[in-house]
Amino acid sequence: MLLTVTGLTVVYDRAMIINDLSMKVDAGELVSLVGPNGAGKSTTLRAITGLVAWEKEVLRKTTGGDVTLKGAVVFDGERIENVPAHKIVKKGLIHCPERRRPFRELTVLENLMAGAYLLKDKTEIQSNLEKVYRLFPVLHSRAGQVSGTLSGGEQQMLAIGRSLMFRPRLLCIDEPSTGLAPIMRSEVFNKIEEIRGLGITVLLIEQEVSTVFKMASRNYVLSSGKIIAEGPGADLLADEVIRKTYLGL
Repeated sequence: MLLTVTGLTVVYDRAMIINDLSMKVDAGELVSLVGPNGAGKSTTLRAITGLVAWEKEVLRKTTGGDVTLKGAVVFDGERIENVPAHKIVKKGLIHCPERRRPFRELTVLENLMAGAYLLKDKTEIQSNLEKVYRLFPVLHSRAGQVSGTLSGGEQQMLAIGRSLMFRPRLLCIDEPSTGLAPIMRSEVFNKIEEIRGLGITVLLIEQEVSTVFKMASRNYVLSSGKIIAEGPGADLLADEVIRKTYLGL
């Protein structure tokens, strides 16, 4: 397994956000983690990529609050639950954040180059940039445009493109369809499938289950911080309780 999460528990002060969560992602898979708003999907992703550990230090210094993080996160055979986020990035585990979050005052090209800030080889950086442009031609045509003026769909493509600039071994994408029109949502999902076709392993956090279940190798359903079901999309949709109670279908 490329990623194995075992017994992950996250508590903010006294509020338990994630409760004994276990999941796995093998190399080459596209795995989804789905569930309603507030289920703990984004917190799970932040815990995997080192951001909860960072938040723990920030809260202690600014508010006196605390975060408890328990369990094991193993990436490519190495425990990383207490590794700083920037070192996790160096290992090839990349987090594409929810709501895109571009550097709005910077151009498209400057945003993409920010994704390669840990790379030193200029030839490699240029090669990665050309690959991103082939995947997202609109970013090439808008390279000099200030990113804050892009449409929501273009900003989502920029966020994914920026995440690809460091050649991820595992790309974690958080809620890419949020706020997008149906046509653009479909385009973004198509691009994610293309990324998987390039051999990049993907962990996809989403609410749009009808589309994601057709794409993913396996799916985890999260509710109130706990995994309540796992399996192929067709099996999960065939379960009436899961479909109506947890997926809202």
